Amino acid sequence: MAGMKEQQAETFADKLLGFTLPARNARARIVRLDRVIDEVLSAHSYPPPIMHLLSEALVLGALMGGLLKADAGQLTMQAQTRGGVVSLLVCDYRAGEMRGYVDFDQARLEGLGANPSLSALLGDGYLAVTFETGADKRYQGIVPLEGETLAEACAAYFTQSEQVPTLIRVASRSGPEGSIAAGLLVQYLADGEERRERLHVRMDHPDWEHVATMAGSITHEELLDSKLSLEGVAWRLFHEEDEIRIQAGPHLSRGCRCSSEHYHAVIGRFPKEEQIAMQNEEGRIVVDCAFCSKEFDIQPLN
Repeated sequence: MAGMKEQQAETFADKLLGFTLPARNARARIVRLDRVIDEVLSAHSYPPPIMHLLSEALVLGALMGGLLKADAGQLTMQAQTRGGVVSLLVCDYRAGEMRGYVDFDQARLEGLGANPSLSALLGDGYLAVTFETGADKRYQGIVPLEGETLAEACAAYFTQSEQVPTLIRVASRSGPEGSIAAGLLVQYLADGEERRERLHVRMDHPDWEHVATMAGSITHEELLDSKLSLEGVAWRLFHEEDEIRIQAGPHLSRGCRCSSEHYHAVIGRFPKEEQIAMQNEEGRIVVDCAFCSKEFDIQPLN
C-alpha cells in the first residue's frame, strides 16, 4: 500500500515542502506563496504583467533554492535582456528568505497590451542561475531566454548545465484580495545519487517517463487551491507509489538584507572624491534599495 513517511502538520502556504519517490529515484520540491509574495510585490507599483513575471520568478527561486543543503547557501536567478521591455529581473533565496526586483520600461509596456508574451517582455537575452554553498563554492549556469515561460528556461538550465531531467510547473493569480503563486519541481537522479552518472542520455527512462507524466498532470487550480495542502498535492499525483517520503522545508519570508551599516561599508570603499560627488545639496548620501524601496540617509564619510 502506498504510504507517506514522516507525518507532520500539513503545509498550505509560505513554506517549502520536499518529497522523494524512492522506488522511482525522483525528488521534488513544492511551494505555495501567499503572504510572502504580497510583501515582495508591495515594494513597487508593478503593473499586472510584471507582477505575474516576478511572481513566477519568486516561485522558481524558492523551488531551486530549496535544493540547497546548507542554510548558508544562496540561489540567485538573474535575467539579463536585450531589446525587451524588461531590462533586469533578479531574485534570490537564502535560508528561506526571498527577495526580487524587476526594472522595466513603463511606456513600452503599455504598448504591448494586457497579456504580453515572455519574448516581448524579455527580448533577446539569457538567464543566469547561480548556486552558492556554505563551503564557498559557486556554480553558475547560463541558458538562453527561450520558451513561453521562465519555468521552461529553468528546466533547460537543469537539463543542459546540470544534466538532470527536470520538470517544472508554475501558476500565479492576482486579484483584489491579493496575489498567490505556486510551483512544483520534479527531478530524476541516476540511482537516486547526485554523484552517479547523470541521465542526459536517458530522458526516455521508464521511471522518469512515468514520474514526468504524473507530475505534468498537475493543474493550475490544484497548485493555487489554498484549501489543498502541499502534502495533498503530492498524494494526488503519486498515491499509487509504494512510498512517498515527505521532508518539511523552511518557512519562507521576505528577506531584504539592506541596512545603513551595509551601505556605509560599501560607500566607504570608494575614493573620497567619488564619495563627495555622491552627496546631495545637504551634503548627505541617500541610497534607495531596489528590492524593498527603502531609502537610507548615510552620514558624510570621513
